Amino acid sequence: MRKSHPLRRVVLATAATVSGVVLLLSLKPASDPASASAVGAAPQQTAAGQTSPQGGTQGGGQAAAGSGTVTGDATQTQYGTVQVRLTVAGGKITKAEAVQAPKGGLSDQKTALAVPRLNREAVAAQSAGIDAVSGATYTSDGYKKSLQSALDKVKSAGSAGAAAGPSGSSGSSAGSSGSSAGSSGSARARTVTGKVAQTQYGPVQVRITVSGGKITQAAAVQAPKGGLSDQKTALAVPKLNQEAVTAGNANIDAVSGATYTSTGYRQSLQSALDQAGG
Repeated sequence: MRKSHPLRRVVLATAATVSGVVLLLSLKPASDPASASAVGAAPQQTAAGQTSPQGGTQGGGQAAAGSGTVTGDATQTQYGTVQVRLTVAGGKITKAEAVQAPKGGLSDQKTALAVPRLNREAVAAQSAGIDAVSGATYTSDGYKKSLQSALDKVKSAGSAGAAAGPSGSSGSSAGSSGSSAGSSGSARARTVTGKVAQTQYGPVQVRITVSGGKITQAAAVQAPKGGLSDQKTALAVPKLNQEAVTAGNANIDAVSGATYTSTGYRQSLQSALDQAGG
């Protein structure tokens, strides 16, 4: 049997020791505690940026307070109802649209022509002081009235928010401002229907909306119908409605060719004003 050389044994032992050390080093974790801590901190920071109760909630509250959608009152015109909806952000109109507009026959063409222009002008002007679209006068007038009522609601909401003040105000103050807002809201808009006025060609009855002591809207809920009366009513009532709003009283001119309807309109209008205290 061959004897092993002592030097060879030393070399083999040394090689085995080195191999063991290398194996132990390969089993050490890839990251030290400091790197592990940094990795753990990253998701925590991201979560804080997205769902922090302070940053996220406050930002959402400010957005809600500075924007919203407001729909104006429906306005009756000779050819149908017009109603405007506004989207407001930071107290400015960012979008205007007609949620109701005259339909059917020629009205479809006029609505398609007028409404997009009126929407653009409302955003550009930031008020109801916009020009009527040629060929769609009634639709334009109805649009402007509904737009104005929507703007009034926006202003009222802004005033109520300012009166409420920051959170933490005293309960009595909040109650007082709430009561004031309620009373001003009821004074802001009130709808009254006048008595029926009988005429030679049929009954006439007028309904008005009064705000701040002024007529903001007038409409005939009853008017003569049938035969020639249809034409006269279609001619006279829209003019009488406009004159009632402009004059703010029943002292309006009769429409030529519709004297009986005009007289009945004024009588019913006066009774509505009496009920409204005007």
